Amino acid sequence: MSQSTTQKFGTAPVFFTAISTILGAILFLRFGFAVGTLGFFGVLLIILLGHLVTIPTAFAISEIATNQRVKGGGEYFIISRSFGLNIGATIGLALYLSQAISVAFYVIAFTEAFSPFFNWMQSEHGVHLPRQVISLPAMAVLSVLILKKGANLGVKVLYLIVAILVASLVLFFMGSTAFSETARAGLQENPVRNFDQFYLVLAIIFPAFTGMTAGVGLSGDLKNPGKSIPMGTVTATLAGFVIYIFIAWKLINSAGPEDLVSDQLIMSKIAVGGQWIIPLGLAASTISSAIGSVMVAPRTLQALGLDRVFPAVRINRALAKGQAKTNEPFNATLVTIIIAFVFVALGDVDAVARIISMFFMVTYGSLCLISFLNHFGASPAYRPTFRSRWYVSLVGFVMAIFLMFRIDSLYAVIAIVAMTLIYLLNSHYHKNRRGLESIFSSALFQLNRNLQVYLQKARRRRRKETWHPSAVLITDSSWERQNAFNLLSWLSYRYGFGTYIHLIKGYLSKSTHEESKKVLQELIEKSEELDSQVYVDTLISPSYTSAIAQIIQLPGISGMENNLLLFEYDKREPTNLSQIAENFSLAHAANYDVCILGSSDKYTNFKEGIHVWIQKIDFKNINLMILLSYIILGHPDWHKGSIKIFYVAEKEKMEEAHNKLSELIESGRLPISKRNIEMIEMEAERSIQSMINEKSSRAGLTMIGFLSEQIKHEGPKMFQGYDKIGDVLFVNAVVEKEIK
Repeated sequence: MSQSTTQKFGTAPVFFTAISTILGAILFLRFGFAVGTLGFFGVLLIILLGHLVTIPTAFAISEIATNQRVKGGGEYFIISRSFGLNIGATIGLALYLSQAISVAFYVIAFTEAFSPFFNWMQSEHGVHLPRQVISLPAMAVLSVLILKKGANLGVKVLYLIVAILVASLVLFFMGSTAFSETARAGLQENPVRNFDQFYLVLAIIFPAFTGMTAGVGLSGDLKNPGKSIPMGTVTATLAGFVIYIFIAWKLINSAGPEDLVSDQLIMSKIAVGGQWIIPLGLAASTISSAIGSVMVAPRTLQALGLDRVFPAVRINRALAKGQAKTNEPFNATLVTIIIAFVFVALGDVDAVARIISMFFMVTYGSLCLISFLNHFGASPAYRPTFRSRWYVSLVGFVMAIFLMFRIDSLYAVIAIVAMTLIYLLNSHYHKNRRGLESIFSSALFQLNRNLQVYLQKARRRRRKETWHPSAVLITDSSWERQNAFNLLSWLSYRYGFGTYIHLIKGYLSKSTHEESKKVLQELIEKSEELDSQVYVDTLISPSYTSAIAQIIQLPGISGMENNLLLFEYDKREPTNLSQIAENFSLAHAANYDVCILGSSDKYTNFKEGIHVWIQKIDFKNINLMILLSYIILGHPDWHKGSIKIFYVAEKEKMEEAHNKLSELIESGRLPISKRNIEMIEMEAERSIQSMINEKSSRAGLTMIGFLSEQIKHEGPKMFQGYDKIGDVLFVNAVVEKEIK
């Protein structure tokens, strides 16, 4: 997906585009009707219900935007890169039409600001002028400005318009009426009325709460979308939420129910200088919304063209083309303007506006569903810097679907059927493009894991392409120490998978089989007591070597192949360290990452966190150690802990090493503070082992990388001599892991 050659916008355009769309035509024209019909608390309930969709959507889009760079196309880019291009294109086309027709909707609403002029012409001259007298020239002026100057002018005009909008709201809150003297009756008498019309009113004013994602469409023109989108979108959504509550309060205290229902410009009777400032504010809000839509819609269409969504190559090429210097979507803007002109000329888009609302709801529900599935899938690659909660996203998705059918069941069905047909046509045209499995895979993977841990006896079927740690441990010391079991529990709590196998040495016989069944039941009870997600099992084998040979051929409990073999020994009495060293080559030959845990009798000091020691030999190990640290830190036991990195290097290479490490942490969105990176100069007269014993004596867990060649030359000795630290995990990666 390409983006503008010159990315120049910051957070302000995102915020102003969103807030000006939120505080739009419905606020000035229909909000008084809603308050007059339902009363303050009835409208307050509508505001709360509406924001049960919009706030989770704002959080979801902010979360997704900080996990990946959102390029041109905004919401469409996020949806298509999450659900796949076929489904993304289906929703994207609906989204684009909604945005394009919204331009016409706002321009027509803009003409209502001239109601005093139309009334004057009717009363004084007997001339009934059609609204197109204003709307068509306004659309023409807007079109010329956008085509000639592009988004840059749109943003500049946006600032002026938002200033007018703010001024109109301030003067509205400053105003008072004679009704204000008896305003208490507005709350005390019939605080909630006409509840049988609740969903009818909701359908009328729900578009007032939408628009918070309008600024996301500028993603391709932003300097830093990962920063600007969350700040601008969330701030605008919360600001709109608060402003609407205060406006409802002001209305109920300033006018009677009859006036609120009958006069669509009732705010002009309340505000200071309302006969001028409210029509001006209405004009500002509607034209700003129109500007926002006419800036965003072409960028969605341009992104659709870049993805070759349409069946004709020439159409895709024409729509994708941007102007040379700025990549302004001139052709896509021209198409958008033509569509808008058609509906402005018709003069009535009420019916279209209802199905537009349905498409917006589908978009919002999709964004919330993407966030929920990413939380549920728990991929280590999903590390957004802005964090929502899975239940917030789930509420947003459920409420979007619920309100679709409560607002208008017929239009909800029409919208769904239309999008289904678009999807089928798109899938027929693009048969090789991926579909739902692109985002559901991790979620199904986690569901499969949880079911198998719960059932214990279920067979392993699924496969997983992206990297998750799938660790398997074999030990005959299950009752002597549980450090290794704890480590597997930390790894498999959320992101990884763990299999704990107790070794029973001997040949398979009736007695050893009975013994294995008894041990297995005891292990299951132990796992339940610790509330662990580790899968436990037993293995009967005549030797340690034969047991390892069997284990490395076992399928993982999740259906994917095991990829990490965990050994463990007691640091006080390392009697099995020699056989671990002897069998390392067996695991290495099977392309397993290998971790060797030196168990200590020290209490695990979780607050001191995880210490990761890096040397120049760790070019393959470094990413694996950091990923394992990140995954372990996700367990509740470590919620107060942190990752601290010690990098040992020659003096002349320290700055280069520090810069590379800082870049890795920043680009990988890893929760490691730069203050927790300590560069240590390599000293000829001092061993690294002594440094580790000194600096990591209080660490909850210490990680040290090693190479296979070291075991060949040094044997078990390389794992000894770390008596002053607690648990130590030696890490060897068979290949370098990628941190995206």
